[in-house]
Amino acid sequence: MKLTEDYYLGNDVVAISKSLLGKYLFTYIDGVITGGYIVETEAYNGIIDKASHSFGNRQTPRTKTMFMQGGIAYVYLCYGIHEMFNVVTSVEGQPHAILIRAVHPTDGIEVMQVRRNMQVVKPNITSGPGSVAKAFGISRNVNAISLQSDTLWIEDRGLNFSDADITACPRIGVAYAAEDALLPYRFYVKGDIYVSKPNK
Repeated sequence: MKLTEDYYLGNDVVAISKSLLGKYLFTYIDGVITGGYIVETEAYNGIIDKASHSFGNRQTPRTKTMFMQGGIAYVYLCYGIHEMFNVVTSVEGQPHAILIRAVHPTDGIEVMQVRRNMQVVKPNITSGPGSVAKAFGISRNVNAISLQSDTLWIEDRGLNFSDADITACPRIGVAYAAEDALLPYRFYVKGDIYVSKPNK
């Protein structure tokens, strides 16, 4: 049920970002499976997107993962604190990526609580990209790992959301991107309690 390699090779990162809603993200880390379905994403459209790390064909030790063939994880550190998990898409040399912003947890929730130091499950356990990575045990240790692996993968389990169920709006925290900050590249499932609060 893993998404095939071909799924990640499409050129339309915005369409793929939207289509990831309802797909199930899984990790098998430290001998434990954690999982849930994706309810919020953001698309980053490569070298022409002022909000993207790869804007202007910027290639650095951090961004080189984005330029690899799609179907791998791009994990980076934000503000020196939060690990952020992205799905790399498109062909080699075209650095498209999709930030996973929120997941509705279904498997291994007790483990997520430990990782997030939560006594009681609250919506912010997997709301926001830093929370997703921490709850799922995702770190830069798995940067560039294949999403065909048995460590980190995404499945299609037949959960589909209609256009009426989805909101498209500007991304969060990219004011520096000038006019590109206004692009409707953030997608979320309406009414899901795990979706990030800003612009909800």
